Amino acid sequence: MQIATTPVQEPPSEPTRDGLPPMPPGPPHEERHFAALSPMREVVAGAAQGLVLPFAVTATLAGLGTAPGPTILAGLAAAAGGAVAAGLGSAMAARDAAARYQLERAREEEESHLYPDRERWEVAAILHRYGVRGQLLRQAVEAIASDRRRWVDFMMRFELDLSEPDPGRAARSATILGGAQVLAGLLPVLPYMVAGPGAALGWSAAATFAALAALGGLRARSEDLPPLRGALQVLAIGGLAAVAAWLLAATLG
Repeated sequence: MQIATTPVQEPPSEPTRDGLPPMPPGPPHEERHFAALSPMREVVAGAAQGLVLPFAVTATLAGLGTAPGPTILAGLAAAAGGAVAAGLGSAMAARDAAARYQLERAREEEESHLYPDRERWEVAAILHRYGVRGQLLRQAVEAIASDRRRWVDFMMRFELDLSEPDPGRAARSATILGGAQVLAGLLPVLPYMVAGPGAALGWSAAATFAALAALGGLRARSEDLPPLRGALQVLAIGGLAAVAAWLLAATLG
């Protein structure tokens, strides 16, 4: 009688780098998820934000019976102002994040010089939470602390949960976010340029809500969420803006 045995897989025989064996077979190492495309996510976020304010402004003025000329100018002003505010806000946020990272890194470097035993203990405490124990824990701490840059990198990532910012992110993010917002802000205004006063509001609402649904689906997909759920959420926000605009117009009218 023969007993079936599971063949033992031989370890890879390829050369190793610094003791790290070659990567075993599996899914692609560089997974190209939509969520990893930061510029695309900024385009989606900026466009979604840029649609709401111009639509609310033009809908309010149209509800009050304002002539198309002032309505168009007000919508364009809202789109431009929102784009400038979004771009500057994004640039300032990126700049503040970079400044905070540098400040915290300088503090960690100083503490590693002044209090090396305390900093080694903090490395050990972090590794201990991940199940590293005994002699292996001591070896891991010494391996990390043997290189000061690697030591500080470890503390920044696992103690403070901070990643080094991209130096060019501030300007790039501001340009992408502001550009997407101003271009999207033109969509609710265009119907007032080509359609009559009676039909312009309807076309503006249809175009705005369709764009919001598409952008909400894309944003949800970027976060690995159901696109329909994201579309409905963004549509709800746009709908509240539209209702607020109509209520304001009715009250003032």
